[in-house]
Amino acid sequence: MLINCVVYENGTKLADIPVSEIGEHIALPNCFVWVALHDATEQELAKLQQAFHLHPLAIEDAQHGHQRPKVEEYGDSLFVVLHLLEIDGLNATPARIGELNVFVGSNYVISVRNRSEQGFTDVRQRCEREPELLATGPGFVLYALMDAVVDRYFPVIDALEVELETIEQQIFSSQGEARGSVQRLYALKQRLTVLKHVVAPLLESAGRLHGGRVPQLCNASQEYFRDVVDHLGRINASIDSIRDSIGTAIHVNLSMVTIEDGEVVKRLAAWASLFAVCTAFAGIWGMNFEHMPELKWRYGYAAALAAIGAACGFLYYRFRKAGWL
Repeated sequence: MLINCVVYENGTKLADIPVSEIGEHIALPNCFVWVALHDATEQELAKLQQAFHLHPLAIEDAQHGHQRPKVEEYGDSLFVVLHLLEIDGLNATPARIGELNVFVGSNYVISVRNRSEQGFTDVRQRCEREPELLATGPGFVLYALMDAVVDRYFPVIDALEVELETIEQQIFSSQGEARGSVQRLYALKQRLTVLKHVVAPLLESAGRLHGGRVPQLCNASQEYFRDVVDHLGRINASIDSIRDSIGTAIHVNLSMVTIEDGEVVKRLAAWASLFAVCTAFAGIWGMNFEHMPELKWRYGYAAALAAIGAACGFLYYRFRKAGWL
C-alpha cells in the first residue's frame, strides 16, 4: 500500500505526486523522490522497479522478506534491511518483528515497511524541518530512517533490564520459586538472543557507511552514520552485559537452591541423629539377655528413659547451638 510519494528540490518539499509522474521529476536537477509503502504488493514493487531501475535481487529480497539486517551495494545504489521490534509493555516480549527495506539512489529513496505498525511520519517531519541537511540528498534520509529504527531499540533494552532486575529480586526473596525464576531467566535470554540477531549484523554492516571507502551516497552524511554506529555499539554492549548478568543470575539461583537443600538436609540429619540415639538405647535393652542386670533392677525402666532423654536433650542443645535446628 502506497503511503506517500513526495518530490524534494534542494531540501524543500515541492509536492505530493502520483507514481506515474515519478519519471518526470527524477529527471530534474537537484531533485529526488521519497516513496513510502506499507506491506507492498508485487505489483507495486514491479512498478517501482521499472521507474527507478532497481536491482532484481534487491526486489526479490523485499518481496520475500525475513532477511538478515544488512547493507548491500548495487552499483551506485544501496539496499538496506532493518528489523523493527515491537514489545508488549514492560514484559519485554517482542509482539511482532517487522522489517524495513530501504532502496537508495542518487535521486530516490524508497522505504518499504512490512509486518509492522511503526510508522515513520516523524522521520519525514524531522527531515523537512532540516532543509539544509535534506539538501545533501537521499543519504541523509537513509540516516534519518536508520537512526529512528535504532533509537527504538533502546526501550526494548530498558524493558529487558527492568525484567532482569525483577527476577533478581525474586531470587533473593523468601517467596521466590527457584524453578519459576530459572524459566523466566531462560525466556529472557531467548528474547535477548532475538535482539542480538537484530543488532549485531546491522552493526557490522553500518560500519561501512562511514570512514574509509564509503558509498558515494553517504559521503555527505558520514558523521551522522557514525552516530548510528555508536548507538548500535552501545546497544550491543548492553546486550552482552545483560546476557552475562542472566548467566550470573542463573548460577546464583542454582546456588540458592543448593544452600536451601543443604539446610533441609542438615535438619533431617539432626532429627535422624536424635532418633538414632533412642533406637540405640532401645536396641541394647531390647536384646533380653539372661544376665542383663538392668532387667531385674527396680528403677531400670525409669533410668533407661532418663538416659535416653538426657542423650537426646544434649544432642538437641548442640544442634540448636550449631544452627542445624
